[in-house]
Parts: sequence; C-alpha cells; structure tokens
Amino acid sequence: MKNKKPLVIVLMGPTASGKTDLSIEIARRFNLDIHNIDSRQLYIGMDIGTAKPTKIQQSLIKHFLLDLRHPNNPITLHEFQKEAMVSLDKNLKEKKIGFVVGGSGLYLKSLISGLVPPAIPAQQFLRNQLKVIGQQTCHQLLKNCDPIASNKIAAADSSRTIRALEVFYATGKTMSSLQSIKPPPWRFLELGLNPANLNDRIAQRTRNIFENGLLEETQKLIDEFGKDLSLLKTIGYKEALNVLEGTSSIEEAIVMTTIRTNQFAKKQRTWFKGQHKAKWLNEKNPLSEALSLIETL
Repeated sequence: MKNKKPLVIVLMGPTASGKTDLSIEIARRFNLDIHNIDSRQLYIGMDIGTAKPTKIQQSLIKHFLLDLRHPNNPITLHEFQKEAMVSLDKNLKEKKIGFVVGGSGLYLKSLISGLVPPAIPAQQFLRNQLKVIGQQTCHQLLKNCDPIASNKIAAADSSRTIRALEVFYATGKTMSSLQSIKPPPWRFLELGLNPANLNDRIAQRTRNIFENGLLEETQKLIDEFGKDLSLLKTIGYKEALNVLEGTSSIEEAIVMTTIRTNQFAKKQRTWFKGQHKAKWLNEKNPLSEALSLIETL
C-alpha cells in the first residue's frame, strides 16, 4: 500500500438501494466492521421502520453506531461526528481499513470532508418552546434569522429547523458562520449504489415493513415516549401513527409511505451526485466491481 494514510471505504446510496446486503458481503471478504451512517438507525427501538440490519446480520458482522440513543434524546450532528470519528479511528488502528455505510448525506459529509458543526449543547427548555409554537412558525423564524440555513432545511424538517434556531439563540450567530472544515487524516474510496429499479425496491420494502411489524413498533414508541415524539414524523412512522389513530387505512399508509420514500430517495440521489465523488457500481454485479476497486488500493 503506497499511500500511508489509512483507508476508509464508503458505501452510499439512496434508501432501499441494497446497501446493507452488499456491505455485509464486502465486510466478510475483507474482515471489516461496519459503521452505520443512517441518521435514524442511531436510535434504540427504531428497527423495522429504518430497515436496520437484523440481529442475524449484526451477528455476522460487527456494526458500530447503531442504537446510540433513545429517540426522545436526539443526537446532534456534532455529537454524532465526535463519536463516529473516535470509533472509526479506533477501528482503523485494529483493522487498518474502515468501512462506513449509509444514506444520510450530511452525516457522511461531516466525516469525509471534516465539516465541523457548532458544538452547542441541546437547550431543552428552548426546544420545548419551539415545539409548542409549531414547525411552520419555526421555519419562518429561521428564514428571518438565518436565511442560508432555511434554504437548506426543508420546511417540514423540524429537527434541523429547531437545531439551527437553537444555535442562533444560544450564540447570536448563524449555523453556517460557526461551521468549519477540518478534513480527517484518512483517504476515502467512495462507492455508490443507484439501481434502476429503485422505485420497485422501495414499493416492496415499504410493504414488507408494514407486514413485518411497523405498526407494533410504532405503538411501542408511542407507549414509551408519547405520540408527539419528534422522530415519529420520520417516513413510515408518521403513516403508521395515522393508521393507529384511525385516520388512515393500512393500504393508504403504504401508498403514502412509498410516495414520500421515493421523494426522499430523489433528494438523496441529488445530494450524492452533487456532494460526493462516488464510483457508481454496475448494478448487474456490484459486489464483483466493489471488490475489484478495493483490491487495487
């Protein structure tokens, strides 16, 4: 290996593109561990709706950065980045090669480019106040105090909206002005999955998660944390909540979840192509191509 910098393999792609199965095959071939970069798989109890690797899959390959917090205790990007960097650094010393897998673009960017978000601790009292006034008003407030952040954050994304407002009210400065870039001392091989039949894969996976217990999982989250839990707005959980409240049928929930997931996947594709330099794998035999690319390094 000519380059002395540690190597980190990155497998990215939109939701339902097949990252989990492919990552396990790659990890088995090279005796690697997997670091999760999916923002919802970080939470305990959100398993079915996030398509978290199963217990069997986790028994085959050691996974890190899963189940870090309970869903009523959201992790900030800065907190995630700090924990992920420490975990990856330790893993690199043991395995010589790191392996990160996921579809959460901002989380990936924080690791690859070294984007350093503001280290502002959670302001729970402020968060509670912002939740009371509602997402629509919060996003309008964000437009007034941090237009750059408001343009980057979707109007319905309450978690990121509240975080941006939290940073502004705690410091008097905008989120973007407090961010910096500090690239890690690693080199990266970015691999991407983008199957042509993604819409079909999304439709099938959506039906599977509802048939395999999403309603029951959502009910457990409600019983433990209440129906106003912010993370219950996540795609799939929101629709499951509507079924449990009697405002939607299961079939309607499946259709709506499929639509929202397709919309999300489109945004993911746009992000990956604009923010990363991935080698997009041939979907006919992605494993063979991935192995070949890794072996040349």
